[in-house]
Amino acid sequence: MTALSADLLSREGVQIRRMYANVFLLSSPQGRVIVDSGALPYAPAYARLLRQFRPDAVLVTHAHVDHAGGAFVAARSGLPVLAHPLEHAQLTGQRHELPYPAGNPQLGAIISRLHPKVPAHALTAVDAGQDVLGWEVLHLPGHSHGQIGLLRNGVLIAADAVLSAPDGRGGMRAALPHAPYNADHAQALQTIKHIADMDLRLILPGHGGPLTPEQVRERAERPT
Repeated sequence: MTALSADLLSREGVQIRRMYANVFLLSSPQGRVIVDSGALPYAPAYARLLRQFRPDAVLVTHAHVDHAGGAFVAARSGLPVLAHPLEHAQLTGQRHELPYPAGNPQLGAIISRLHPKVPAHALTAVDAGQDVLGWEVLHLPGHSHGQIGLLRNGVLIAADAVLSAPDGRGGMRAALPHAPYNADHAQALQTIKHIADMDLRLILPGHGGPLTPEQVRERAERPT
């Protein structure tokens, strides 16, 4: 992470923890929210994080188990779990659709069933345009149908609408999940183009370090 990125995150009240996927701790005058809950093996560490940070709510960007594996911990702690309505059925266990391992949906369904779920009464629906403690909700479909992100002052938490990956030259580049991991790859391509057209200062992906708008635009220009 560059010094410029670190300074911007500090000024916007953003902290990042790696729990396989990125987990974001957001502080604003309106309150505190944690974005995503990491993978299931990190559940004890996530429980400690909840006790230490004391958020007002947890927001799950999408229901894939590497981002929602600890959401049940938040629910058991009495915290509201915010998610797009299209993700609720998978978070509660009514559906078990998981795009990995790629090409093996039967195994993906088994993996989903092995994860503790969030009771329906703990879920709160959020959608594009809503305010969550000072951050605007954006719908970023493609990787999953109900994937959402958060935007504040030019800083976008983008979930898996974009990833950060090594560029082979010692730096990082913007990337997309491979097509088999996206619910709708064509829509994922449209979403990253939409992000590239936004007036942003910093993009925070679901995996890897912060990205610049230029890095995202470079990836968005590729057709596949």
